[in-house]
Amino acid sequence: MHRRIVAIALGTFAVCGCGSPTQTESQTSSATPPVAGSAADPDGRRRTPPAGDADAGTAPVATGFGDPLQGLTAAERASFDDGKVHFATAEELEEGLGPVLNEASCVACHAGPAVGGSNGRLETRFGRRGADGGFDPLAAEGGSLLQDHGIGAVDGFTFGPEVVPADANVVAQRRTTPLFGLGLVDATPDDTIRAIAAKQARSTPETAGTVAVVANLVTGKESVGKFGWKNVNPSLLQFSADAYLNEMGITSPLFPNENCPQGRCSDLAFNPVAGLNDADGADVLAFANFMMFLAPPPRAPQTAQTLAGERVFQSIGCAVCHTPTLVTGPNAVGALDSIEYHPYSDFLLHDMGSLGDGIVQGAAGAKQMRTAPLWGLRVATNLLHDGRAETPLEAILAHDGQGRRARDCFKALDARDRAALLAFLDSL
Repeated sequence: MHRRIVAIALGTFAVCGCGSPTQTESQTSSATPPVAGSAADPDGRRRTPPAGDADAGTAPVATGFGDPLQGLTAAERASFDDGKVHFATAEELEEGLGPVLNEASCVACHAGPAVGGSNGRLETRFGRRGADGGFDPLAAEGGSLLQDHGIGAVDGFTFGPEVVPADANVVAQRRTTPLFGLGLVDATPDDTIRAIAAKQARSTPETAGTVAVVANLVTGKESVGKFGWKNVNPSLLQFSADAYLNEMGITSPLFPNENCPQGRCSDLAFNPVAGLNDADGADVLAFANFMMFLAPPPRAPQTAQTLAGERVFQSIGCAVCHTPTLVTGPNAVGALDSIEYHPYSDFLLHDMGSLGDGIVQGAAGAKQMRTAPLWGLRVATNLLHDGRAETPLEAILAHDGQGRRARDCFKALDARDRAALLAFLDSL
């Protein structure tokens, strides 16, 4: 195991309780009033700093949202640029779009504040929870993901949008997630994620996360899931192929079977482009390359208040799940080789109680959600998996299950520490 990786990943744990910062830290925090024009005021209101704000001295460095990683070779930069073109190009009917889909291009959902971000679009998942507590994704009726567009009339047959079936008693919204920095996540060894989970189990068992073990369709083995609200996919390549099928209706070698509209597989007899759409997987690879080389969100300049806020963040247990620092493993790509980065996530599943979405998916239970990375939080237009929160304050107060204790500690903070913590979050 790469010792430096594990040491940094595990070196930032705070005791999960309402511990206070040290006396010096408390004095610093309490003595620091909200800065005029700072990212957050005590009431939780936010401002969005310019997209070009950067955090000098943090590796890896980016000059703005949507930039490529620094240090790419000419060939790697060309792959990034080519992937970005594919990412932004709308698929056409003759290329296999649909027959049911959510959008015709990746950028339709991943556009703010730059290509690769999120516009906050919500998608729908549904299923049925039985009297015994079991979950049926209603795959025979098109579940669990609803495709809210169809390609329309083709040769006398009409493909319309799907609807939530009447027998579904679980309906959940999912917010499109930003993609910035995901190459660093992809390059993080599975053993690092497993070590974080083991550390939590020993140190803070009441909030310990669960490793999502999922099928890796590329290797044919099981791997650690890291991508999506339920950690369903273990790699960017699989994540890309999954989205190509389920969001745009484009089949590829990893996902060769079309979605049956509303579960009616007989409708596929009218599919205008049957067979494998992205036959050699080149488009899927282009999407994955774009994400792999996409830089993490740039951090806003830090102030005395935000530094005090990070200490409060640590002291009340937020950093147990929102792990500040990880390190990639050895990698043939220099820009991804043993790089320290700051996602503020452990990439584990946690029981979020009433904040869970009720959907059982992959290795994740109904109440389990992946810890949302906090980097780039300052430009998010809505928060939590279903977009219900408009501010970090609202998101914190909605925490439940294994997040309840940190939420209650936050509620117990005095006004200045609370303002400092919110300012810190709005600097990410």
